[in-house]
Amino acid sequence: MTVTSPPDLARSAPNPIAVAQPAWNGPRFGEFVGIVALMMAVTAISIDNLLPAFPEIRAEFAVADPNHLQWLIYIYMIGFGAAQIIYGPLSDTYGRRPVLLASLAVYVAGTLLAMVAPSFGWLLAARIIQGIGAAGGRVLSTAIVRDRFAGREMASVMSLIMMVFLIVPMIAPAVGGAMLHLGSWHYVFVSMLVLAGLLVVWFSARMPETLHPQDRRTFSLPSIGQAVSLTFRNRVAVGYATALGLLTGCIMGYVGSAQQVFDTGLYRLGALFPVAFGLVAGAMGAATLVNARLVRRIGMRPLSHAGLTAFVVVAVAQVMVALAYGGRPPLGLFLGILAVNQFLLSFAMPNFNALALQPLGEIAGTASSFLGFYTTILGALCGFIIGQAFDGTVLPIGLGYAGLGGLALLVVAWTERGRLYRGGVSG
Repeated sequence: MTVTSPPDLARSAPNPIAVAQPAWNGPRFGEFVGIVALMMAVTAISIDNLLPAFPEIRAEFAVADPNHLQWLIYIYMIGFGAAQIIYGPLSDTYGRRPVLLASLAVYVAGTLLAMVAPSFGWLLAARIIQGIGAAGGRVLSTAIVRDRFAGREMASVMSLIMMVFLIVPMIAPAVGGAMLHLGSWHYVFVSMLVLAGLLVVWFSARMPETLHPQDRRTFSLPSIGQAVSLTFRNRVAVGYATALGLLTGCIMGYVGSAQQVFDTGLYRLGALFPVAFGLVAGAMGAATLVNARLVRRIGMRPLSHAGLTAFVVVAVAQVMVALAYGGRPPLGLFLGILAVNQFLLSFAMPNFNALALQPLGEIAGTASSFLGFYTTILGALCGFIIGQAFDGTVLPIGLGYAGLGGLALLVVAWTERGRLYRGGVSG
């Protein structure tokens, strides 16, 4: 059985939303992108705005090893990754809307439990529940975009969504810091509740069901097994998902280490930590905007392959600089190299996500679910290794970037059978 993508009709018409589904009566392009970006932003703010609270959490719960605070990031990602298996098949049966709203209810429950956590173990358990709830937004945002678009149009929309999604980390630590000034680390979770409430209201009021009736699948183990088999037998899907997972590991390794690198461990920026973090995140946001413009002209494959190759080169330079300064380069130099690498990552990651889903249009929900599970767990585990290797220097981050980036390039070369930098009909 062969799974084919819907025709890329969007390229021949002026309105990319209308052509994918002629009867579309939902929000226009800009609002559509905003709603779906907010679905993903809930995930981002749930990670990053907690970072400034690490010292206060450590003091309240007497956490001996500061590296253990990183567990609040990685255990959230484990819950977030594992739960993605559930949401895709459910949304392919019952539709995107009810499944997303149910996932947000779980997310809110986890957030409330975190707000009243009496111990570090309780807080970790609440973070798992938060991650389980946030997973619905990750899976369904991708599935909803895939319901509406195909080919380069899909990559362009995903880049715009990723741009908004990546703006959140620029301000999330600042929001977390502001919440700390209002009271304690418990207030950080209030900002998460506000964002989730906004999404519930906006999505419920404006986003119609995007799953076509003819694409609904029976919720059964044989049906799910068939979809999973189709997904993981597809060389392109598996290859690009693996590469995406490895690059996600780079991001997670940096995020897990960021508070110690910039705030309390190495550079000791204190209140300026959100500024440094935001500058690096801003590089990714700028790159996704450029990617959205270039991908229609150049194509997903040439652009992402070139971005990944350049990323590996700069990552090797990052290691050399770290070694030259004994793992403690000047702050400006480190920030500059890191920002360049984050910029280059944004030419690869959104396109890899689109390329992995491109051949799986008929099973977009289930495919997004299982590929999301795979990439998130892989990324979280790789990031955990990098983060836990923090030794008071930036060398573990550089080595992680170079190693995972090089491995991702090898995986992409395998996926394309050695034919890199070449575009295709849909990529």
